[in-house]
Amino acid sequence: MNSKELRKKFIDYFSRNNHEHVSSSSLIPTQDPTLLFANAGMNQFKDLFLGKEKRSYNKAVSIQKCVRAGGKHNDLDNVGFTKRHLTFFEMMGNFSFGDYFKKDAIKYAWECLTKEIGLPTKNIHVTVYKDDDEAYNIWHHDIGMPKDRIHHLGEKDNFWQMGDTGPCGPCTEIYIDRGSAFGTDTAPGGSGDRFLEIWNLVFMQFDRQPNGFDKPLDQTGVDTGMGLERLAAAMQGVDSVYETDLFMPIIKKTEQLVDKEYHTADDLTKAAFNVLADHIRSSSLLIADGCAPSNDGRGYVLRKIIRRAALFAQKLTDKNIFPLLSQVVVDILGDIYPELKTNKTLIHSVLEAEIEKFAANLIRGKGILDKYFAQDNGSKTISGEQAFMLYDTYGFPSELIDIIAQEHGFTVDHSGFEQHMQKQKEQSGKKTTDELAYIEGYDTSLHTTFTGYKELETPSKITALIKDNISVSTVQKDENCWVVVAESPFFIVGGGQVPDHGWIKCGDHTVAHTQVRYINKAIAVYITAPIALTVGDAVTSIVHPQRRTDAMKNHTATHLLQAALIHLLGNQIKQSGSLVDPDYLRFDFTYHAQLTAEDIQKVENLVNEKIRDNSPVNIHYTSYNEAIKRGVLAFFGEKYNPEEVRIVDVPGFSQELCGGTHVPATGAIGAFKITDVSSPAAGLRRIVAVTGPKAIALFQETFNTVKQLSQEFKVKREEVLTTVMHLKEQNKTLQIELKKAKQALWQTQIPHWLTEMTTAGTIPYLFINVDTASTEELKDIATTLSQKKSGFYFLTSNTDDRTQFVCAVSSDIESKVNLKNFGAWLNEKCGLRGGGSKNILQGGGGKFDRNWKEAIKKYIDQL
Repeated sequence: MNSKELRKKFIDYFSRNNHEHVSSSSLIPTQDPTLLFANAGMNQFKDLFLGKEKRSYNKAVSIQKCVRAGGKHNDLDNVGFTKRHLTFFEMMGNFSFGDYFKKDAIKYAWECLTKEIGLPTKNIHVTVYKDDDEAYNIWHHDIGMPKDRIHHLGEKDNFWQMGDTGPCGPCTEIYIDRGSAFGTDTAPGGSGDRFLEIWNLVFMQFDRQPNGFDKPLDQTGVDTGMGLERLAAAMQGVDSVYETDLFMPIIKKTEQLVDKEYHTADDLTKAAFNVLADHIRSSSLLIADGCAPSNDGRGYVLRKIIRRAALFAQKLTDKNIFPLLSQVVVDILGDIYPELKTNKTLIHSVLEAEIEKFAANLIRGKGILDKYFAQDNGSKTISGEQAFMLYDTYGFPSELIDIIAQEHGFTVDHSGFEQHMQKQKEQSGKKTTDELAYIEGYDTSLHTTFTGYKELETPSKITALIKDNISVSTVQKDENCWVVVAESPFFIVGGGQVPDHGWIKCGDHTVAHTQVRYINKAIAVYITAPIALTVGDAVTSIVHPQRRTDAMKNHTATHLLQAALIHLLGNQIKQSGSLVDPDYLRFDFTYHAQLTAEDIQKVENLVNEKIRDNSPVNIHYTSYNEAIKRGVLAFFGEKYNPEEVRIVDVPGFSQELCGGTHVPATGAIGAFKITDVSSPAAGLRRIVAVTGPKAIALFQETFNTVKQLSQEFKVKREEVLTTVMHLKEQNKTLQIELKKAKQALWQTQIPHWLTEMTTAGTIPYLFINVDTASTEELKDIATTLSQKKSGFYFLTSNTDDRTQFVCAVSSDIESKVNLKNFGAWLNEKCGLRGGGSKNILQGGGGKFDRNWKEAIKKYIDQL
């Protein structure tokens, strides 16, 4: 039974039993900071289980996209080496929100598997939670399951929870006994492959609190999850999920690309095939849902998946084949998840760019690892410091370091790695790339006192000089170096605010710094020394006052913006990122709907109202727990010192934990104007805005433009838009009429052009140039010609030293001419690049060359 049939039978069965068919939610959870990705079918129903939401139905069925590659549910390390672990899988599930409970849930599962799908009953085993006698009795007395096929297991196996907090409860799991040929296990729950778990029935009874207490839910619920891939393996009688129809097309494509056979390969090679087959599914679907590779959060997990795939791909070929496999995923799943088709070009380009970016680092990183291997003193261990340097400097996820080390018989000091990771987090307040790598001879105990909250100019002494990543005592004039001082007003990073610009005054010389960074707990600036400098010299750090002031306006305005959004749209607004630059602010947040023009106007009005109020911006320090009790906003992904946090408070309107710099009162912001609203990913909104002088400049520019247009059109300012729209419609009408006239003109040329055809080999051939024609017009002409007469048609048009072209072949000669190969030849020989289908190719390039006509004719003649 193929996977499409399994999908249909599952949905049809529960639909007949009055379950609402609910589509899969995005892999990127909206309004749930506890999750990196959707990892179970119940994620989108979480508030229903908690009783916070009501819908028109109380029973549902779905097949949910899931990724488990980070956080509590992380199968990444196992993927490729086992027969069942995956990063992306589809979870088939049925749900009850206060309707039925254990008895009906078990009955539905049994009927669906044995009667609807046809799984043999003799091979089914079940497990129940060790204290759940009710579930045991249902299986034994109501279903008739023999006692020797019902197994009690503990919390690890039979108590389910979505995350560290949230709905949870005991569960019963259904296994298939595949026989002794698959392992020596005598019961489910072991590590062998004999018993394959296919369905987990969770009985939602509790809401796990942050303190670990299981609070009983007001209403019980049922959450079940069955892996489509595992069920397909069982029903298709194959050894692993990778041999099902969900994966074999990907593996077959990989075989073609690498010229290796999967089933006859050794275990390591087969694992590489498996990794690519799994990772291309998870990568493609994550990108389609709006995730992008980055250095933190969800983006970092995606980056790990892609880079792990790149590493395993090298075991099969030197070519970058991974992006090519994405089309197979689109072919297999595109009808089920249309977002794959919509974003297929984006998926390919993101994968290609990410792997190319990683390639250089991979070569350098492997070279460094080879040195570590060669320098080993017999411990066969990569130290925590070495592993962290590879991670921090070369972007090597720790999982990849593990893989390469294991291949050379080495282990990695994970404890030491985590110590270095924790040290970096403590130094910067969060993981950041704004720190230098290891510096030879540097005193890591150095600390800089930040004075920038109170002053913009601070005299101090040099405590360290760094040149070429070596700590030195002196640098000469005109040498580039990092200068570390004891006290500094330079702001580095916090709350999304960009680092300060400014100067270092050395004696009578003042020089601008080009970068400012943390080195451990010390602030360092990068300068070209205006004079010889020595550790201990007195210098003065000076912040660029206008840039700092503008950044402060934008930072406080960002707080007002978030408070306004929450006030107007509700508490579901959650910050997911921000950038505070002196020139503008950018604020990303989760929200389920697009913002209307009315929404945007209301947000602007409320922020500007608070600016006019000129409310004080107060700074308080307290413990993290106390701040949370007071309702202060803290953000997922941010790290806070539990003993002391900094609260930025606009009384009665906004309270946030923040380490950034702010204006003393909201009136100093001057004005606030939203310039752009977009949606960079599913469930994610982005607002860009300006304040202060930038906002006033924008108002003035806009006014002057409208005034000039009103004078030009001789209408009132308020009539400018209507006038422009009217002219636009007139222009559109004229363009349509012009197109019709041009079309009529070239239609008269068709008979003449057809008489000019020659023969290249056995193929009728025509090359014509139609000056100033658009690509669309060229395409219309070429299509008409190919429909009138069999042949190979190449049309060009020249505008501003650039050539556009369209190539078309009639349907009867498609088999003789491979346009993909011809396109590659055009690029190499003529400098023309393009793409298309099997019977039409279009593109462009440089200046027109009359020699192309004969060159193309010779190419066709050789076919």
